[in-house]
Amino acid sequence: MASLISCPHCGVRPKEEFSIRGDATPVRPAPMASDEAWNDYVHVRANPRGRIREHWQHVAGCRRWLVVERDNFTHDVFSVTDAAAGRGGAQ
Repeated sequence: MASLISCPHCGVRPKEEFSIRGDATPVRPAPMASDEAWNDYVHVRANPRGRIREHWQHVAGCRRWLVVERDNFTHDVFSVTDAAAGRGGAQ
């Protein structure tokens, strides 16, 4: 069975319509943060097994950025939200 993502704008769609950007949890450092803080933000990532939050774009649909919470081992999807909702504004 194909993996499905429930887009809040387009409904249930196959995962092939989406593109993964990556981890949705890192917090961007302040513009004048140290070089070490920026290096860690850009290059250092944890690679946990299990439940994670990622940015996905619905490239073959509404083109919106979404935050998908899923298990990267079983591929079960727990929630999908519009990424703009977490920023308090429209995208």
